[in-house]
This record gives sequence, structure tokens and C-alpha cells, in this order.
Amino acid sequence: MHNPNILRYTRMVSAEDVEVLLFVAYARSRRVMAASLFYVDCEWLNGYRPCKICMKTMKEKNIIKFKRYESPCGVQMLGSFGDRLCLCDWRVEKHRDHVDRRLKRMLNAEFQEETSEVIEKAVRQLDGFFAGQRRTFDVPLLFVGTDFQKTVWNELLKIPFGKTISYGEMARRIGKPKAVRAVANANGANSISIFAPCHRVIGSDHSLTGYGGGLDAKQALLKLEGVL
Repeated sequence: MHNPNILRYTRMVSAEDVEVLLFVAYARSRRVMAASLFYVDCEWLNGYRPCKICMKTMKEKNIIKFKRYESPCGVQMLGSFGDRLCLCDWRVEKHRDHVDRRLKRMLNAEFQEETSEVIEKAVRQLDGFFAGQRRTFDVPLLFVGTDFQKTVWNELLKIPFGKTISYGEMARRIGKPKAVRAVANANGANSISIFAPCHRVIGSDHSLTGYGGGLDAKQALLKLEGVL
């Protein structure tokens, strides 16, 4: 015999009902996923809150250690992440804030003023470079950017001391001869100057064009290398 209480709450489910139920389930799954990925100011998100493990992970930040370096061409900021150099940028760089924000965002990190082994190694090698005693570097580098930017920055490492190439030539070398403007923009976004020698890239008419540290710094670097 059927239980009358069960019969009382049993009804036929239409196709429209099924569609509604499926949508509700989908919406709920989206809310749960969003709540697990985003957490802002410890507020409830659509009725859900991430677990304690997620909250702890989101609060933790990595550290980018940095130190000022007084070069003959101007003040530079040296930064390391882990055991690699991720920053050698000019303090006067007009895109300084953009570079810092990119590093902080992509590395999920904050800057902390202190030195590290790799920073001190970079300082020693820069001292040698500016003293005319060093032409190459072996500091481990960490490029932080898009795949295209990394391709351009790695190509910079192939330009030897005392040599220059044009933006057009660099575009051809990476297999994108029509991407001259994009190559120039990637050079401008380089956050590891001198080690990734973007100062060795000049205009097709041999003009110095732009440089993050200023044209005076670029000219001084090329004179140091005997190009000018």
C-alpha cells in the first residue's frame, strides 16, 4: 500500500520543470565556483564563502626583493624573485609604475626593500661592466610578461657587446617581419635593462630612438661599448 503522505507531494514533472531545475543547478555551480576563486574584503559572495584554506592562500603574497643601484648613467632598481633577477630598471623610466604593477600582478607579489644573493651578484657584474672589465653576464634572469614579450627579450640576449641591430632586423630574427611596432613596444616594456640589452636596438636610420633610461643613458652605454 502506498504511503498517503508520499502521494500527497508527488506530481508529474514537465519538460519545462526539468529545464528550470537544470538552470538552477547550473547557476548554483557557477556561484560556488566564483566563490572559490574570488574573495574580496572578507565579504559573502552570492551567499557563499571560500574555505579557510582558500582564504589563507589568497592572503599570502610572494616577495620581490629590491635595492637601489647607483650607476654612472643613473639610478636603477634591482629586484629579485626567488633566485633570479626580475628587475633592473631605471628610476626615471616613464613606465616605472607599469613595470612594478606587472611584476606584482603576474608574480602575486609585493616589493620589499632588501638585498639577496642574486642582487649582489648583479651589482658586482654591473660594477665590472661600467668599469670596462666585463662584456657578458651570467646572472639568472626571470622574464615576466607575455609569450611574445619573452621571445623579444630572449632575442636581446643574443646581441653581443658592441653591436647594434634595428627593430626591423629583430622582427625578422624572431620570424615576424611585419611586427616591427610590436617589437619596439616589447623592447620598451623590458624590465631587465643592460642584462637584456635593449639599448643595443636602434632605428633603421641608425637613430637612437627611445630608451627607458633616457637617450643620454642609451648614448652613454653605446659609447661604453665602443659603438659611438
